[in-house]
Parts: sequence; structure tokens; C-alpha cells
Amino acid sequence: MSNDRIKVEQHGGLGLLWIAGWLFTIGFSGLGFWWGVLAIVLWPYVLGADLAGLATLPAAQ
Repeated sequence: MSNDRIKVEQHGGLGLLWIAGWLFTIGFSGLGFWWGVLAIVLWPYVLGADLAGLATLPAAQ
């Protein structure tokens, strides 16, 4: 019999951040079901594409 101990660590913070970002993207962008499914993987792109329409560049002088 050995004295080895099993140490279990759970790091769920990043996963929770990913889910929160995904849910925010679906709600903010008003995505349909299939876009919501696609946003599981691509939510940073989908959110960036949606927010890019809101950004305006200052006029050149």
C-alpha cells in the first residue's frame, strides 16, 4: 500500500467567463438559435462584428 495522495483541483473560472461571454453575446446581438450555437465557439468574433457597427471613427481634419 502506498501513501500517495490524489489531489483534485478544479479551475472553473475561465469556463464560467466563457459561458458568461457567450450568453451576453447571444442576448446583446439578438442571435437566432443556429447563430447562438455557432457563437459557442466564435462568440468573440460575433461580438466584435456586432460592436464594430457601433464604432465611429473621428473625422479627419
